[in-house]
Amino acid sequence: MEVGLLGMLGIRAAFGLAAVGAIWGGAIVGAATIGAWKKAIIMKKAPSFLLLAFAGQPFSNTIYGFITMNVLMTSAESGTLNEFQLLFMGIFAGFGIGAACIAQCYCGAFACDAYVETDQGYGHYLIIIGICETLALLSMIFTIMYA
Repeated sequence: MEVGLLGMLGIRAAFGLAAVGAIWGGAIVGAATIGAWKKAIIMKKAPSFLLLAFAGQPFSNTIYGFITMNVLMTSAESGTLNEFQLLFMGIFAGFGIGAACIAQCYCGAFACDAYVETDQGYGHYLIIIGICETLALLSMIFTIMYA
């Protein structure tokens, strides 16, 4: 089945909006990581490379967007979904994944600062970031379930 313009827009939005969230979030957590390293140096402490776990978190969300885009494309080619379903599923899935990534990166930014100041709580910070990651995963999974 041939996919129309609106359907293709929705399919591409799943990846595009997830990528926008990852770029925006990456800028937030990246800047916070650099600031935390600067703070550590000023405090005469070695900059911790553990903070790279916080800075690298947006990458997974682009993968979720890519997987969602591919599943929507497969559904479009098989005729399972019409153009409007593709449009809205793609937009909302991409927005959900991207927004979860921004929230995740805000948490990562605060985690960078807190860890440099205290040298404690690293596992706790990762748990909170994992909760935000779960929201992105659920956006992808629920979209796949109904595609």
